[in-house]
Formats: sequence, C-alpha cells, structure tokens
Amino acid sequence: MLRHEFQPGRLTAGLFLTVAGIAFLGDAGGAWEIPWFVIIPIVTGGLCLAAVTGMVGSSIRRGRAARKEVRDASGGGTTAS
Repeated sequence: MLRHEFQPGRLTAGLFLTVAGIAFLGDAGGAWEIPWFVIIPIVTGGLCLAAVTGMVGSSIRRGRAARKEVRDASGGGTTAS
C-alpha cells in the first residue's frame, strides 16, 4: 500500500458521518427512536469541525514545510562542536 499524508479533516468528517449513519440505521431497524432533526446537527457540526481540523492540519503541514525549507537553505540544520 502506498503511503499518503494524514488528513485529519477527512477522518473527522468520516467519523461524524458514520455516527449519523449508525443513528439512522438504528432508528430504521427499530433499535431506538431518534427524531429526524437530530441528524442535521450531527452532520453539520461534524462537517464544520472537519473544516476547522483540516485548516489547522494544513497550516501545521505548511509551517513544517517552511521550516524544513529554511533549514535546508541554511546548510542542513545544527552542527556539533
């Protein structure tokens, strides 16, 4: 399997949509009774949290890349005396 970068925003969105799906499935199967409007805050809240998480994650990756670029341009980091 090829390695890929970790994307916490997509993970967060997937978790909240999975929770919404499980809630809907449990309601449809008769395991519990959930009002129809409960799914809306779960999905929208999860998508908003995923957006914030994605922006924080991308800013962290961008900061690391900039620091690495500066470190590479300055001669490879620290030198031992």
